[in-house]
Amino acid sequence: MADKDLEGRKALVTGSATGLGRSIALKLAERGADLIINCTRSLAEAEETVAECKKLGAETQLVAADVSTEEGCAKLAEAAASWGRLDILVNNAGITRHARDHADLDALTRQDFMDTYAVNVAGPFLVMQACKPLLEKTYQETGRAAAVLNVSSIAGVTGIGSSVAYAATKGALNTMTLSLARALAPAIRVNAVCPGFIGTRWFKDRMDENQYQRMESGVAESTPLKAASGPDDIADSAVFFLTDASRHVTGETLLVDAGMHLGYAPLVAR
Repeated sequence: MADKDLEGRKALVTGSATGLGRSIALKLAERGADLIINCTRSLAEAEETVAECKKLGAETQLVAADVSTEEGCAKLAEAAASWGRLDILVNNAGITRHARDHADLDALTRQDFMDTYAVNVAGPFLVMQACKPLLEKTYQETGRAAAVLNVSSIAGVTGIGSSVAYAATKGALNTMTLSLARALAPAIRVNAVCPGFIGTRWFKDRMDENQYQRMESGVAESTPLKAASGPDDIADSAVFFLTDASRHVTGETLLVDAGMHLGYAPLVAR
């Protein structure tokens, strides 16, 4: 049974209907946190995640909202305001435009860049902007810094990944993590986790089962740890930043990629 070290804490995880966001939400629920589950379109999957969190004893809300808009972020903040404060915020929502040949500059349009930037960079900023008073309330009431985790990617560190646009947005998110960790201390801690490959529908929806299995096997063979990560593998590391175990950690960017960034892997990243 999981340690209930987050009992009574209030958490918002964006993009948490499926994949990594869902895994993080479930691990927070296991440890006693109450949850806001967020999605844009994956409503059926989000409802399943809510049901799983409730089974674990978590008070759980579902908010369908687009984090790239001020209106969507206001909806999320309004839901969190019903609790009076927000202890944990995970900025997980993200999109890409697949164009893996980075030399093909015609594969991306200006709108591709703007759409990806809106969700991956402006989105986390707008959510933090809307929720900042509630995050600060945690510090005022408990003396404990609220914890913000940005889900980035090794694409933002190495420049590999699904597209130039995606890598650029994750590099920007890493820089924003540093800026806000400095600016929002001591009331709010801000860190980032940078996954490499994650076995989710991010890839599975773009290929048949045989293609996916070949890719997953290739990733596992080419990483130093001989592993292809799943959502739970990344979530285990992510949750560290959301607990008191990391109470003296802010402004950090942790690569969780089975060593992919060391140069052994093919050009595959979340």
